[in-house]
Amino acid sequence: MVKTQIVLAQEAAPNPVIPHLSELILGLVAFLILLWLLKKFAVPRFEKMYEERTAAIEGGIAKAEKAQAEAEEALAKYQAQLKDAYSEAAKIRDDARLEAERIKEELRAEAQDESARIVAQGHAALQAEKAQIVTELRNELGRNSIELASRIVGEHLEDEVRRRGTVDRFLTELGSSAGNGARK
Repeated sequence: MVKTQIVLAQEAAPNPVIPHLSELILGLVAFLILLWLLKKFAVPRFEKMYEERTAAIEGGIAKAEKAQAEAEEALAKYQAQLKDAYSEAAKIRDDARLEAERIKEELRAEAQDESARIVAQGHAALQAEKAQIVTELRNELGRNSIELASRIVGEHLEDEVRRRGTVDRFLTELGSSAGNGARK
């Protein structure tokens, strides 16, 4: 009995899980209208937004590629300038070396000239001193010779002309005997 009542109750009351045909048609029409509205208004906006985003991304990629190309070009220019700077520095170094060598040679030549001048002055001073010493020695040798000759001869050689003649003759004889002794 209970089973029959359940079966009867089931037949008489509509099933809540299965919707009525009218609800299904109304839901289908509403869904189709919603699809049409989405296709008409929302999908074009989404497509437009996707196209803008794609264009922005592609533009960003193009900008990035352009920036990278510019950076590579700037790097190439920088490296070229760096090479030029290195070659210029090497040239300046070489020029400085050559200039230093030239200056060193000039200073060496000046030092040699100064040395030669100092040596020449020394020789000239030596010759002058030698001449002065020779003159002093001749005078002293002359006095000593006259004194010695006076003692030997026994007369006083007062006369200046005679004294000079005697001294010159003595020195000439002394020079010739010194020259002969040096030749032997």
